[in-house]
Amino acid sequence: MTTPLTTDRLPFRPYDTLPEDAKPLADYILGISSAGLAGPYNALLRSPKMAKPCLELLDYLRFHSSISKRLTEFAILIQARVGNAPFEWWAHERIGRREGLDDRIIKPLWEAYRPTVMDAEESLVFEVCAHLSLEQRISDVLWGQALGHFGESALIDLVSTSGVYSMVSMLLNAVEVSVPEGAEVLPKLEHSLIRKRMLGKD
Repeated sequence: MTTPLTTDRLPFRPYDTLPEDAKPLADYILGISSAGLAGPYNALLRSPKMAKPCLELLDYLRFHSSISKRLTEFAILIQARVGNAPFEWWAHERIGRREGLDDRIIKPLWEAYRPTVMDAEESLVFEVCAHLSLEQRISDVLWGQALGHFGESALIDLVSTSGVYSMVSMLLNAVEVSVPEGAEVLPKLEHSLIRKRMLGKD
């Protein structure tokens, strides 16, 4: 039986209590998830028909995208910070560190500041994801720079990662998924402060 990591608005359902149409998805989740059937999966399994294509998309973006896993995790952490999503941050900070992210990126982002020490590729990821998440637009100049560096396929994958993990953060926040006991909780910041710190705008 999987140990739940959540005390959210939806009671945790162990594997043996799931409806039969949810168990094939649960089997897949248990093969990839560090949170077992908790976290977003506890909510997704309430709607198996929606969850199946959603999980297929998440699988592509996490493991088969045309951008590196390190940059994928950076994009996810940006979205977790913008969305004030503690569980998303907790889960992906650990994964991001395994993929090569370090304190020069993670510490300022925790407080919603733009990291001051980034290479050119990291800077493009930050600018694209932060502006899309906070302004729903990117400039022609930024689009051209990102397209020139990443190419069409990788840039679309990057934008899609940001968008899909916005959905995940909304799902986690809607059901108020908690982090494991003893874990440091991402501080909830006002949207205006996040915008000011990440984009330098009021």
